[in-house]
Amino acid sequence: MTEPTTPFALPQTLAANLDRVKAHWSELLRGSAEMPFADDLSLETVQSLGSELALVEVFTLPERFRFSYIDPALTKEQTTELEGKFLDEVNLSFPLEFLRSQSSATVEIARPTFYCHQADQSKNQAAYSRLILPLWGDGHISMLLVANNWD
Repeated sequence: MTEPTTPFALPQTLAANLDRVKAHWSELLRGSAEMPFADDLSLETVQSLGSELALVEVFTLPERFRFSYIDPALTKEQTTELEGKFLDEVNLSFPLEFLRSQSSATVEIARPTFYCHQADQSKNQAAYSRLILPLWGDGHISMLLVANNWD
């Protein structure tokens, strides 16, 4: 019997800025916890980690996701304001494709996830990668730290 493949699995190595964000996430771990608590992450720290980051709130029953912070660099191609909006209320375009499905997978497996977008010259889209890191609060994963990297 083979091991099941994890969707959005992390690669062996991450780009330097994604690795820096993941290292900060790891530094926030308390004791033997498998993920940091959301209240240990501050917006000021997120903003100091670099550009192209977002914080996404997680709601359960039904599962929904809402942008609580998004770097303006991630919204250049968007046609509507995203901050404060639920992901299922807006049309997410480049570079936010598959963000809802990756967020859901992150919650389901309760571990960091990774997405890689290949360049598409016909659409004038550069390659990028995205890391999502879960944060715990109120008895469930309550926040996701999203970091993008242009490859």
